[in-house]
Amino acid sequence: MEQYQKAARLLDRIERELNSLGLWQSDQPPVEALDSQQPFAMDTLEFHQWLQFIMIPRMWSLIDAKQPLPDSIAVSPMAAHSYRNAIEQHEQLIELVREFDVLLSGTDPLQDDV
Repeated sequence: MEQYQKAARLLDRIERELNSLGLWQSDQPPVEALDSQQPFAMDTLEFHQWLQFIMIPRMWSLIDAKQPLPDSIAVSPMAAHSYRNAIEQHEQLIELVREFDVLLSGTDPLQDDV
């Protein structure tokens, strides 16, 4: 299966997991919150909001346009950090983000942490 198909399947699974955790939002944050210059927009958004409103739409846009996907990505360490106080509840989400990292970059950014 090509990389675009695999990436699309993982994005679907990440979206479903966010929804099952009750983290998927129907209302978009204010535009200025999405314009943050900080990594993961950590000054204006919660991590799950960054996934939903910034990362996921950007990845879908690249997939839909058959544009090159990033080949150096490490989102799972931030996911693990963000949910460190509720790791078991968010374990599936962290694992899906980790699989996405591995698919695109070819390396596991969490391998030293496990």
